[in-house]
Amino acid sequence: MPGLIYFHGGGLVAGTLATHDPIARALANSGGCRVVSVDYRLAPEHPFPAALDDALAALEIIGADPARYGIDPFRLGICGDSAGATLAAAACQAVARTGVARLALQLLICPILDYSRSSESRRAFGSGYLVDQATLDHDLLHYAPAGTDPADPRISPLRAARLSGIPRTLIHTAEFDPLRDDGRDYFERLTNAGTAVSHTCHPGMIHLFYGLGSVIPYASIAYEQIGSEIRAALA
Repeated sequence: MPGLIYFHGGGLVAGTLATHDPIARALANSGGCRVVSVDYRLAPEHPFPAALDDALAALEIIGADPARYGIDPFRLGICGDSAGATLAAAACQAVARTGVARLALQLLICPILDYSRSSESRRAFGSGYLVDQATLDHDLLHYAPAGTDPADPRISPLRAARLSGIPRTLIHTAEFDPLRDDGRDYFERLTNAGTAVSHTCHPGMIHLFYGLGSVIPYASIAYEQIGSEIRAALA
């Protein structure tokens, strides 16, 4: 079957396989694919680059023998939501340089891609929209040790100097998300780099809307679209 290696959100300081299991299952069911959810280490006990090291290790291990996980080696993708998308994007850039895995797809949902700047969406929705700027600052403080440059592309993938060799990419953002512009700007950079990429900004939605289906019915509609895109990309 086609498959996705999935990294959960949680600001790189929280979240588990259990908390994000509904999201992983929704991706598997809507996308008609296997999902391998990765339990990476979290800060502050394990600061940068521990989480990224785990993401790269998972990619190398699964990429070396996808069939062990019931995955077609030519239909393997990578996925992350929120801070999990930070890891997915950074790992995908590393794979483009090293070739440790063959990736056919990158899926980023409400991604955090630049911890080093204040974008228009962060200023507009930095308070009162589920995830606020104070939380983002708190998470970065615990994830990145003193002296670490937040503009390091391994922390802020949007800051990468080159974006060649990135596989087909699907980016989904939310209209009222302080991280909205990160996804839009990455879409523009990948487009300029010649990557096959699409961007959907879900109207009226907030960060993590896709994980709040019990109170936000639109989440099921979004998964229908995301699933359709996964199936098409990994056909």
